[in-house]
Amino acid sequence: MKYAYPAVFTAEENGLYDVNFPDLEGCSTSGDDIADAIYMAQDVLNLTLYEMEQAKESIPPASSPRDIKLEGEQFISVVAVDTDTYRRFFENKSVKKTLTIPMWLNERAEQANVNFSGVLQSALKELLHVQE
Repeated sequence: MKYAYPAVFTAEENGLYDVNFPDLEGCSTSGDDIADAIYMAQDVLNLTLYEMEQAKESIPPASSPRDIKLEGEQFISVVAVDTDTYRRFFENKSVKKTLTIPMWLNERAEQANVNFSGVLQSALKELLHVQE
């Protein structure tokens, strides 16, 4: 799934940036500079939403950046993530599946040196509209 949430960035006196997602309790991070803070914000947002999806928790809608009140050295940036891409990166281990096909089809596929796993993966991706 694709998500976009507003993040509140707070510039600290030491040059660091704290990042907080007001819509997601406990979703916060920090970075050594603005580039690092943005990278870390994407990572923590992906991880938080991924874990919520895995636990089948309700994912709250994103607030409008206009509705978030800022203080001092704060600014808002919307952070976009794709948990499907995150999932593929971190869950790319293979699992064994047992399936049944007619003997005649198995014999023809073996004669043609068909890669059964590759064919099944391609067919499932097409059926489920998965893009890489």
